[in-house]
Amino acid sequence: MAAGPAGDAAAESGIAGLGRTRHAAGMTSAAAVTGPNVAAEPPLAPGGHVDVAILGAGFAGLCMAIKLQAAGRHDFVVFEKAARLGGTWRDNTYPGCACDVPAHLYSYSFAQNPRWSRTYAPQPEILAYLEDVATRHGLHRRIAFETPITELVWDEAARHWRLTAADGRSFTARVVVSAVGALHVPAVPDLPGLERFAGAAFHSARWRHDVELAGRRVAVIGTGASAVQFIPEIAPHVERLTVYQRTPPWVLPRRDRPVPVAIGSLFAWVPGLLRGWRAVQYWRREAIALGLAYKPKLMGRGQKQSARFKERVIADPDLRLKLNPFYTLGCKRMLLSDDFYATMARPHVELVTTPITEVRPDALVTADGVERPCDVLIFGTGFKTFDASAGLRVQGRGGRSLADDWRRGPEAFRGVAVHGYPNHFLLVGPNSGLGHNSIVFMIEAQVRYVLQCLRWLDERRLEEVEVRADVQRAYNEALQKRFERTVWRSRPGSAWQLPCSSWYAPDDGRNTALWPGLSAGYWLAMRRAEIADYMPAA
Repeated sequence: MAAGPAGDAAAESGIAGLGRTRHAAGMTSAAAVTGPNVAAEPPLAPGGHVDVAILGAGFAGLCMAIKLQAAGRHDFVVFEKAARLGGTWRDNTYPGCACDVPAHLYSYSFAQNPRWSRTYAPQPEILAYLEDVATRHGLHRRIAFETPITELVWDEAARHWRLTAADGRSFTARVVVSAVGALHVPAVPDLPGLERFAGAAFHSARWRHDVELAGRRVAVIGTGASAVQFIPEIAPHVERLTVYQRTPPWVLPRRDRPVPVAIGSLFAWVPGLLRGWRAVQYWRREAIALGLAYKPKLMGRGQKQSARFKERVIADPDLRLKLNPFYTLGCKRMLLSDDFYATMARPHVELVTTPITEVRPDALVTADGVERPCDVLIFGTGFKTFDASAGLRVQGRGGRSLADDWRRGPEAFRGVAVHGYPNHFLLVGPNSGLGHNSIVFMIEAQVRYVLQCLRWLDERRLEEVEVRADVQRAYNEALQKRFERTVWRSRPGSAWQLPCSSWYAPDDGRNTALWPGLSAGYWLAMRRAEIADYMPAA
């Protein structure tokens, strides 16, 4: 799973110190933040108009809202589909759910929390942090909860967007900022006979806490980032656990530890220490990008570390072989876990690498004809990524459809703007994801960039902010060329780099998910929005 009142200062210090500490020492506890937080009255009546509509109240949407307020812009509404804010940290409640980026780094630069309880914060604590930040900035009254926007249509005559909610309510906005995130629509494989399964079947992002796992025969499909976290949590309680794996992951030791209370107090009393520690964490992770994006040979060190870790924990050579990846570290998401390998070595846990061919009412059948009993089926199969048609229809200039424009894969300018869709901005859009560092860092850079674009509208330097087609095309052509040297591009016949195929590096060779470089490089590129990129071509 990866600025406020002092926004400008925080942005200026973003690389060296990664922002100023403004978060109070006594953050709301996870236990204190429970239940829905629907506003007493909706912030916008049906048919109403707002200057800026933000879609989604997760890390990105809240950051956009806070920065708008900091800039003196208060005519905005955050449209949230659920009854509570938090995005992925609200939706994912599976056992063991936590961030795989150090907690002191996975937070806003303008709202740093000195009192994280662990090196890698658990889901309830991250959700409490977001609730706390939203409360401190008075955002709940600006969030239209339980208002999923299903359609955006650009009105060329009125020069604004028409928004339609799932229940038929409609609104208009001069600007739309889509902060719905790239990973929020669960992906469930189409297995023959799945509809006949008699037991409980659910995706990890929709965890069924009402389903008793103790003493049951549980099947888990997938060994990705979520599965690596919840498998060790449920294994001690089930009668038998069968894990179905398509591709083994590279797993490195997580080294998760409690943060001593004294350290948290010291960070709270001396904010400079927290800024310094955050900077150390940032540059440690930034160094990983040297191997990912510039010299994949450097990933060999991590591969050796993972192999030694696995050999120390797993004695069975056959099991070690099944868990041995045949691709370069970093091609797929690097996973961190202190107990996944140990769990897979438990006597009542079985790893199956043969494909599933049929789901029966009480069993799964694999291609070798073996039938394995199953009472509960859990999908740890990840998410659909950058799916423009997943619950949101976007119609731009001239009736063009974003789903059609992105049929061959999503494409944007700097991850935030798409030609043909005026006054429409994306946060965590195409090619702005990371495989090594905190996505919150990228979000803050994008929000600052969008605010610059909005000033052009206020100053009437532009009637509409729409990136030029030639600018977007040239940017993406150059961007894709940068992937040639990265770990995400396969090199057939290479003696040192194995073939790479993953959800963000598909077989057609176009990587539409990740930024191919240092996050610091993206931060520098986003410091100044150039109006020439958006001026109508002469």
